[in-house]
Amino acid sequence: MKAAVYHGARDVRLENVADPRLLDPKDAIVRVTRAAICGSDLWFYRGVSQPEMGRRTGHEFVGIVEEVGAEVRGVSCGDPIISPFAWSDGTCEFCREDLQTACVHGGFFGGEEKNGAQAEFVRVPYADGTLVRMPEALSQNTAKLDASVTLCDVMGTGHFGVVAARSEAGATVVIVGDGAVGLCAVLSAAKIVGAERVIAVGHNAQRLEIAKRFGATHTFNSHEPNVQERIVELTSGGAPHVVEAVGNQKSMDLAINVARPGGTASFVGVPHAVEKIPVETMFDNHITLRGGPAPVRAYLPQLVASLVADRIDPSPVLDLELPLSRVAEGYAAMDERRAIKVLLAVS
Repeated sequence: MKAAVYHGARDVRLENVADPRLLDPKDAIVRVTRAAICGSDLWFYRGVSQPEMGRRTGHEFVGIVEEVGAEVRGVSCGDPIISPFAWSDGTCEFCREDLQTACVHGGFFGGEEKNGAQAEFVRVPYADGTLVRMPEALSQNTAKLDASVTLCDVMGTGHFGVVAARSEAGATVVIVGDGAVGLCAVLSAAKIVGAERVIAVGHNAQRLEIAKRFGATHTFNSHEPNVQERIVELTSGGAPHVVEAVGNQKSMDLAINVARPGGTASFVGVPHAVEKIPVETMFDNHITLRGGPAPVRAYLPQLVASLVADRIDPSPVLDLELPLSRVAEGYAAMDERRAIKVLLAVS
């Protein structure tokens, strides 16, 4: 099969590799129909992190079940499925608490066992605990099938950020970051949680326009002066719910500093560029900080239902579609900020 393979900074290649095979009776093999490139993939693409050479890339995919192990009961050959970016057994103590990314038997696509999703086929460990069957309303609708790829990670992660910030209907939520995760957090806050005031912070005018389409009531350019003070003034002392969706020092500092005393900030941007948490500010203002790798599997049923019902439409974050054969172009487009998120058509 063909799969994207990491060969160093700014060097991702599509190569012929061995087809995956069942290694455990709980495994399934999925033929990928849609995949995506994630903002978090840019950390290794830019050389910020340095995984082993030859690693298979990608962790977002939907597809068709091609083969199942002898112990798989939840999906069958031919089923259209959607997968979270991490596999989990569905039965351990953390899975039962809806923390599937802390599963004692879990792992991450694109990070381990040369099992990346930017490929024609993927092996899915613990298929029963990981995969969600896709309703026909998604699998038979091309536009919604494309949009469903966002649920694998960025929509699920954005929603987790909003939930982790303890956001409530009628409340004020600030989202720091105008990447795909931040924009999806805006969509979740406005359309799923029902926040009354949703404040989006970023520095790309086109992306902030998407934030408005997604339900942002206010937008701020983070490169303009006195943004922190203006947000605090708008919210009469800070927001009770804040989502940090970037993963760098400036965004973390801003998120904590615009939180209302007694409020909650969540962090769902991979924190490769965060060197210090502003603990003193948190202590002085009684700020709670929560976050981590989003347990997307816990939210997939709700997000699938929301997409089917037209409650959400995250498709605008997928602003460039390419065939898998042009995956390297997709990485370059996102690295150069010519695209928010790349959809890969596989089959």
